[in-house]
Amino acid sequence: MPVAFSFRKVLAGAGLALAAAACTSNSSSSEKAASGESAATNANYLKAGTWRGVLSTQGQEIPFLFEVESGNNNQPVAVYLRNGAEKLKLDEIKAAGDSTTIRLGAFDAALVVRADGSDKLKGTWVKYDTKDPYRVPFTATQGEQKLFPVSNAKPQSFDGTWAVTFKEDDGKTYPAVGIFKQNGTDVTGTFLTTTGDYRYLAGQVDGSTLKLSTFDGSHGFLFTGAMLADDTLDSIKGDFYSGKSGHETWFAMINPNAKLPDANALTGMKPGQKKLDFKFPNIYEGGVISPSDPKYKGKVVVVQILGSWCPNCMDETNFLAPWYEKNKSRGVEIIGLGYERSSDQKKASERLVKMRERMHVGYDIAVAGVSNKDSASKSLPQLAQVLAFPTTIFLDKKGEVRKIHTGFSGPGTGKYYDAEIAEFNKTIDELLKE
Repeated sequence: MPVAFSFRKVLAGAGLALAAAACTSNSSSSEKAASGESAATNANYLKAGTWRGVLSTQGQEIPFLFEVESGNNNQPVAVYLRNGAEKLKLDEIKAAGDSTTIRLGAFDAALVVRADGSDKLKGTWVKYDTKDPYRVPFTATQGEQKLFPVSNAKPQSFDGTWAVTFKEDDGKTYPAVGIFKQNGTDVTGTFLTTTGDYRYLAGQVDGSTLKLSTFDGSHGFLFTGAMLADDTLDSIKGDFYSGKSGHETWFAMINPNAKLPDANALTGMKPGQKKLDFKFPNIYEGGVISPSDPKYKGKVVVVQILGSWCPNCMDETNFLAPWYEKNKSRGVEIIGLGYERSSDQKKASERLVKMRERMHVGYDIAVAGVSNKDSASKSLPQLAQVLAFPTTIFLDKKGEVRKIHTGFSGPGTGKYYDAEIAEFNKTIDELLKE
């Protein structure tokens, strides 16, 4: 994800969905508040400070930390999801009856919570953009805590770069690179794949066991791994959980030189094709967007394949939005092609408009299709295939496709993110000089 976050089939909308849990009447009242019905404002049980939240699914616990900021009368004004070094601000908070709905940023999802004693919460994580009811039990306890408990066992070292193979339950495998930074029992890091990265992961080491988790509002992930003691090289065997039925295994071996296939060589144009030819409706009513529009003539154009549901896409958008404002005067334009989970154009537009406004995006965005790779490939028939969300396509001043970059290594990947940005700027500079 993979945000990208891509997240392989997860972000392509093909699986790894979290479980449906029973809907309570308390949840319903708060969901009504989120949809615009009148709401009370008393949510002072959501106290200021740090909380440890837990999503319960597949017999596993996916923990995450969040902070609550309060204003007048101790009412919450913002919630910040904490994933490693990342803090995601959530400021759409509405109370109704005994429940409070916290909308999860640009994603069409929410935490619906209520008090469970003086310093505890319970409720559900709800996603509104799925075909079937999507609810996951949620609990939280106030106070600074670690994500995972640790014993007095001496922690083994998981620090370093690892060559990883993930194996899906149907037997399919895909390569990854694991990068972990360990300080005592605390670990941060991520996994990079050919379609993106699993963003900011954090957790603990307990003896020979590693546990990492993340929750960004759209996805909740848990990675567990155990160091194998009988190998001459350090190796890890683990499990990856995401939702009711999403499960993969993974195996890793220490390798400081581990790397992935070239992201610029994973897809290309079909034989004989040089230009993209599309006309998609603008997210605002009226008009279409096409690379042949006069606005783009004689300019370098970046086409971003994205979805508002895709955390890796949000990472790329967080980079592209301010970059565009600084560089558009150089003769560069960006076109965002949104592939949403709803096939209804109005609903899809609403999601993309919300994303555009929350992230201060100044470039054009169109509704291009629904959120799967096959749909994206069919809508852009000049491409050999679309493998991931996001995918970034570079057009020269003649409108010809010069590079197609699959996935995006976000800020959670450290030096890989720096290399991603450096390569992007180099490509733009070269095309502008032509």
